[in-house]
Amino acid sequence: MTEFSPQGPVGTDAAAAAERAHVLAQALPFLRRYAGATIVVKYGGHAMGEEHLAEEFGRDIALLKQVGVNPVVVHGGGPQINTMLKRLAVKSTFIDGLRVTDAAAMEVVEMVLAGTVNKYVSNLITRAGALAVGICGKDGGLIRARKVERIRKNPETGAMEAIDLGFVGEPEHIDVRVIHALTGGGLVPVIAPVGVDADGQTYNINADTVAAAIAGALNATRLLMLTDVPGVLDKDKNLIPELTLADVEARVADGTITGGMIPKVENCVEAVKLGVKGAVILDGRVPHACLLELFTEGGTGTIIRR
Repeated sequence: MTEFSPQGPVGTDAAAAAERAHVLAQALPFLRRYAGATIVVKYGGHAMGEEHLAEEFGRDIALLKQVGVNPVVVHGGGPQINTMLKRLAVKSTFIDGLRVTDAAAMEVVEMVLAGTVNKYVSNLITRAGALAVGICGKDGGLIRARKVERIRKNPETGAMEAIDLGFVGEPEHIDVRVIHALTGGGLVPVIAPVGVDADGQTYNINADTVAAAIAGALNATRLLMLTDVPGVLDKDKNLIPELTLADVEARVADGTITGGMIPKVENCVEAVKLGVKGAVILDGRVPHACLLELFTEGGTGTIIRR
């Protein structure tokens, strides 16, 4: 236990203690701003790769819950799925960034996402001091899915043709009752992006898409997309702190936003259109990325809002 004297804390670095107090004081207005707010966090498979960052993520989500925020975590698991598919010698291919998922692959996807990864993330948060419960879109009818339909130009013939991605889906409807039941009971929902259609067929769904749909259905204050880049960059590779919906359209058109960033930005735009007050793309490799974004002036990533 630290002892105190009139001059300050004994046995600790007084300057460091003063800095911690300053940080807490600076965070107070933000704590008030987000008290009672719903924050949806998309936690990517790549961000789970480093154990110390994963532990810090768990502590940050627990802290959010403890200071009165309602965090909802949606996680991916692409690298973990790839590892298991290789181990089981199940072939996996991608078209336009989406995994072609046949029946054998779907079994592995559900096992990894709704099983191993889901419980790993839940345990990170629970060990940090908040009670987290892992679920998937099949639980409580959370995510009703429909099959993804894609059309693209055949590179050889030039004709437009349909692409069958197998059991790859997209959210058709989000039933938030199970989320409200968990958050209302003081728990943190941790959601795996697996859904089911009206006929009971299971589908693999992109985690970014699920996070955007859930954030919109919850009318969340923020959607935080943790990625492996600092945010949206301009043509000189500098971070763009803020974008409006019109800005996004213009920067996609002029080639500033390209490649894999386009679907992430599109999901953020969809979330904002559904009612989310701000969707942020930020670097999940930065320690305490969520806290820095929410509780410091200006944040650390790129926020997209109306």
